[in-house]
Order: sequence, then structure tokens, then C-alpha cells
Amino acid sequence: QVHLVESGGGLVQAGGSLRLSCAASGGIFAINVMAWYRQAPGKQRELVAAINSGGTTHYADSVKGRFTISRDVGKRTVYLEMETLSPDDTGVYYCNTPRPPLYAWGQGTEVTVSS
Repeated sequence: QVHLVESGGGLVQAGGSLRLSCAASGGIFAINVMAWYRQAPGKQRELVAAINSGGTTHYADSVKGRFTISRDVGKRTVYLEMETLSPDDTGVYYCNTPRPPLYAWGQGTEVTVSS
């Protein structure tokens, strides 16, 4: 089935930028709605941004204007460009489809923003 691998996380200073990638492999190739989620320490996983097959995007209010989601359908890869990072953005970032049935969750990529 579909496997998701997130990458690009790391330790950055507040105000910095980071670009995350989510590569999909396996399963039947299909264009689907894709999204980025994050889980901060001690908190529930939350949806950060989403993009549909036509390129329409949606963002959580907390990241609107700072994050940009995009995709390369041919590469089966989804990206998240993060700018003006804050310590509040710290967490493990995951990608998945928000439309059931969800794919198996990947390992995520950890983002730590220091002040």
C-alpha cells in the first residue's frame, strides 16, 4: 500500500525557514487531497495545510501567510514551505490524506524552533 516518508525537519532559530517534503510510494497511483499535520509535545495532531487535486489550498489560521503547501503530482511529493517560524511551530510534522480512508502514517519529521 501507500507509504509516506517525511523529511526536511530540523532545529532552527525563531524567524527562520524550513522546507519539508513528503514522498509517497507504492499503492495505486491516484491524485488525492493531501495535507500536512503536526503534533506538538503533549498535544493532539492538528491539520496545518491541505491541497486538492486542482491545486486549491487551505491553511490553519495559525500558519496562514507563513506556510505554503504545494505538490508535484508526477513525483508523488508534497511540500511545505515554512517561514517566520515560531517556537509554537515546534512538533512532529506528518503528511496524509484528510479524506478517509487515510494512508498509514509515516514516521514524521521533527521540527524544533528555538528562541
